[in-house]
Amino acid sequence: MQTGYFISVEGGEGAGKTSAIAMMVEHLERKGFGVLSTREPGGIPIAEQIRQVILDRANTEMDGRTEALLYAAARRQHLTQKVLPALRAGKAVVCDRFVDSSLAYQGFARGLGIDEVWSINDFAVEGHMPDLTIWLDVSPEVGLSRIHADAGREINRLDLEKQEFHNQVREGYLQLQERFPTRIVSIDANRDIASIHEEIRQVLDARTSLLSKNRE
Repeated sequence: MQTGYFISVEGGEGAGKTSAIAMMVEHLERKGFGVLSTREPGGIPIAEQIRQVILDRANTEMDGRTEALLYAAARRQHLTQKVLPALRAGKAVVCDRFVDSSLAYQGFARGLGIDEVWSINDFAVEGHMPDLTIWLDVSPEVGLSRIHADAGREINRLDLEKQEFHNQVREGYLQLQERFPTRIVSIDANRDIASIHEEIRQVLDARTSLLSKNRE
């Protein structure tokens, strides 16, 4: 059976994931790959509905475990309905966030435990993890300043968290990179967009042989 290549893009608030993903899709398509771009939580109607509940600014009383379970539920539906069919069709899937977000945000920053949150998601994804994760490592100060400078960006519930929460998110990602150094590639996202995108292109090109092999 022909299989595709699964790429997730991670990062704290204001890391520049949206522009990076657009560039990645264009770059992969130029290299001849069929590409599906999607996001979490969301990507399909059921998961988008769950996304609205999670990010609603009015839901400030949401319990950390409830939050983690909602993310896992949205992830499961999105994976089975959209991601896996695309991978089976031989496409490269570029996903804005995946399991690592839950591990960093709920597992570490919320204090639920990385291993505990992983157990929930292990049940949800059944071993389907990205082949490559691009982590856009931005300092919380830089990321949050970008968010507040963007007048057109909708501020969600996570954007309203205190500085310490975002510091903990970054620390969570650092720990994940130590655990999965082969899968997670760190990109310094404090720099200008051109420099960030060029480094990502180099990473993608270095994996081209793997992508090509999966297409044979």
